[in-house]
Amino acid sequence: MGGWSWLCCGRSNAGGAAVRLPEPFHLPAPLPEWPQGGSFAKGTICIGELDVVNITKFRSIWSCSGASFYEPDGVPDGFHCLGHYAQQNNLPLQGFLVVAREVASHQQINSKPALEKPLDYSLVWSNANLNEDENSECGCFWLPSPLNGYKALGYVVTKGPKKPSLEAVRCVRDDLTDTCELVRSIVNIDNACQIWKTRPCHRGVRGHGIPVGTFSCENDSTDSKKSRVPCLKNFDSNLRAMPNLEQINALINHYGPTVFFHPQETYLPSSVSWFFENGATLHKKDKKMGEAILPGGSNLPAGGTNDGEYWIDLPDDDRKEHGKVGNLKSAELYAHVKPAHGGTFTDIAMWVFCPFNGPATIKVSFASFALQKVGRHIGDWEHFTLRVNRHGA
Repeated sequence: MGGWSWLCCGRSNAGGAAVRLPEPFHLPAPLPEWPQGGSFAKGTICIGELDVVNITKFRSIWSCSGASFYEPDGVPDGFHCLGHYAQQNNLPLQGFLVVAREVASHQQINSKPALEKPLDYSLVWSNANLNEDENSECGCFWLPSPLNGYKALGYVVTKGPKKPSLEAVRCVRDDLTDTCELVRSIVNIDNACQIWKTRPCHRGVRGHGIPVGTFSCENDSTDSKKSRVPCLKNFDSNLRAMPNLEQINALINHYGPTVFFHPQETYLPSSVSWFFENGATLHKKDKKMGEAILPGGSNLPAGGTNDGEYWIDLPDDDRKEHGKVGNLKSAELYAHVKPAHGGTFTDIAMWVFCPFNGPATIKVSFASFALQKVGRHIGDWEHFTLRVNRHGA
């Protein structure tokens, strides 16, 4: 989980009028000291041939009425910017840019380095005539022109028409990249330049795509969800930056949810084992009688898919009403810890189980009425997912 700080300077704008830059976002309290161990929260993550670091401190470059554009500030020695950052002006300034360096042990193994300077830049958009000298306040978006076999992972923004330095960014060897998709429009400038937030196409537990934090610049008529710029790809299968058990417990204790129940709540949580021990039954299609579920659930069907042949129910005897209300003292928090965004983030999904979910209610004026069977079901899971930045920055 990261804390953010920014240096916001240079309140430039598109048309001479003052533009209010996004206010920096700050966590309400400093980050705690996490238990030591492994590579979690060390700042640098190895993804194969590259080490990457999240930069959350920015320098303002140029602004328009809808968005502002930034470059990373405080890039560590040896690391290189991959592109610039875009942010809507009406939202708190919170984001990141990934910077990268080549892992020394790989430099002699591969004939082609992982990172290379661009050969040149192509101008994608500007809000002024570049032939006029007084355009020092104009905004320009440049796409790096990479060597053959390399790809640009982001755009470079300048205030004024001067072409960026070839040292401004690095391009990445194409086999170390993954595809991106457009996910949300940040701003549409003059109905001619659409700025998009992107995300990896391959996400989830098995996805290797790593978001870089850069933006994509498309023309307004695009009907494709695919971004022009790709993202990074994680080739480190060891996931060294995953938190260990002690660190997971510390994260849950610090950031885990606090659950409050309505004073009139009837159906409370329990542990799954309490549910089994208090008469839960397993039913099979075309079979009249249910089978008592063993306390450890060892007689439940296995396979990992829902074939529609089995279901779980409350006991059909005097224990039914007792099972419905649950047992708060036995309730447990079930956690599923999994990698996200190519292993650079960790998702901690926390689940709470309720044996029964009562009917939905409709409120009329000051009175509430239960809708009989509408909404009722056996076994109700509620969850909260905490996404943790493994860089720890």
